[in-house]
Amino acid sequence: MQHLLTPYSRVIKPFAWWEGAFTEEQLDWLQQKAKEATKEAAVGGGGSGEVNDQIRSSEINWLHKDIECEWIFGKLSHIVSSLNADYFGFDLTGFGDALQLTNYHEARQGHYKWHQDFGSSGVSRKLSLVLQLSDPNDYEGGELQLLTTGQPTSIHKKRGLITVFPAWTLHQVTPVIKGTRQTLVTWISGPAFK
Repeated sequence: MQHLLTPYSRVIKPFAWWEGAFTEEQLDWLQQKAKEATKEAAVGGGGSGEVNDQIRSSEINWLHKDIECEWIFGKLSHIVSSLNADYFGFDLTGFGDALQLTNYHEARQGHYKWHQDFGSSGVSRKLSLVLQLSDPNDYEGGELQLLTTGQPTSIHKKRGLITVFPAWTLHQVTPVIKGTRQTLVTWISGPAFK
């Protein structure tokens, strides 16, 4: 007998991914925007916390939903909608934050230790999204790891790969030991979990 999932018996998957959403030219454009990042990333509170490079060492730049970047939000919105329908089933309202472009450099052993993406007060982040901009041949280290079982899962390194996971998931970026890892990161919000 086949078991049918009802809305109340949905099994939430630990993560999902999407490939091929962005062309090479679009990824190049995003990488150029990431290279413009000069602000050191803070720890916690939606970027309003203190800089502590023992926990996080990276540089960030923000893309806002304006005429220049509206197409990116549109693509990501479609992807999140599809993956949420298939894997998570969360009540979502949209992007609660701007898109974060992040550089992890070899010179500073760029990294971000184990953390969750709770966000600032008033915003209920439900899903985290990471788009890999760098070609995996351009850097070593810099593994995105998710802790969904007793052992960390390293996400496959592939330029253009989008990984989506519940924002409560413990995750980290291991130190970059060669080159630079660049990503686009964003969070999708919704009403608070009850």
